Amino acid sequence: MLRKIVTIDQDKCDGCGLCIPSCAEGAIKMINGKAVLAADNLCDGLGACLGECPRDAIRIEERDTDEFDEAAVEKHLAAMGRPAPVHQHAPQAPAAGHHGGGGCPGSRAMSFAPPQAVASASASSRQSQLGQWPVQLHLVSTTAPYFQGADLLITADCVPVAYAGYHEDFLKGKAVVMGCPKLDDNNFYIQKLTELFSKSDVRSITVLKMEVPCCGGIGMAARQALAASGKQIPYNEVTIGIQGQIKG
Repeated sequence: MLRKIVTIDQDKCDGCGLCIPSCAEGAIKMINGKAVLAADNLCDGLGACLGECPRDAIRIEERDTDEFDEAAVEKHLAAMGRPAPVHQHAPQAPAAGHHGGGGCPGSRAMSFAPPQAVASASASSRQSQLGQWPVQLHLVSTTAPYFQGADLLITADCVPVAYAGYHEDFLKGKAVVMGCPKLDDNNFYIQKLTELFSKSDVRSITVLKMEVPCCGGIGMAARQALAASGKQIPYNEVTIGIQGQIKG
């Protein structure tokens, strides 16, 4: 059947193995010092491993291959002595605060009760701290004047939804670009950010990403772009949990 599936560029892969623990289905293994798919039917094609590869050797392609087989995944993991992912379990009541889902942890459906709202006099006077437009990496000009001498905030686009204090705690006083490494081409991000760092006098870089594995790609793109630009710019990464907490 024609479907999306992970492919690993053997020329780029350096055998670091960082992609292996990020694959909940155990679909990736090492052979002769290189990461390879153990079997096509073990890969769900959602790409949780993409953001973990420092060499950008992993991508998603669409081709004719075996159908993803949940039963085969369960058997494969059992042979490895690993527990099956949540979506492989027999139907059961979801854990508190969660709904079932499968594949990439970054795509798994979840729900949780938001904190109870507290009325305050200042709530109605909150101001957006956005000082530019556009914000999407695909749309911004790398020579835009608002990047000159700016503290740059590179934001995975789920962060402002998860983190309630995004505007005051992170965006205020900064230029910003946003993107999703799960849905976009990370090579494009690397090229665009390299150009931005090279052409603009950026003073500092802060990357905000979600805790899900596939979100690591935006940090990887920023680090590779900074190295490619040849500049020494203060750099910081902050991880946000899916319930809005700062993880580190």
